Amino acid sequence: MAEHRVTPPPPSDEKPKGPASYFPSIEKNYGRPIQDWLDIAADQLDTQKHMEVVEYLKTEYGLGHGHAQAIVGYTKAQLAG
Repeated sequence: MAEHRVTPPPPSDEKPKGPASYFPSIEKNYGRPIQDWLDIAADQLDTQKHMEVVEYLKTEYGLGHGHAQAIVGYTKAQLAG
């Protein structure tokens, strides 16, 4: 299995902040683990710009705009290191 380029933040007793605060809701609403979404976004960001990936997630998977933004924003920040 391929290594994940981006992973969600580790579990913590503290409430997540920023884009990661959306992750539980994303998993609940769309029925896939957040890791799946991060992998999709990371792959798309290889060839597409931020808003193109947001639109891709909205069009192909039916994500809401805020959820798609959270995934792409978090992924971009993690890839930037």
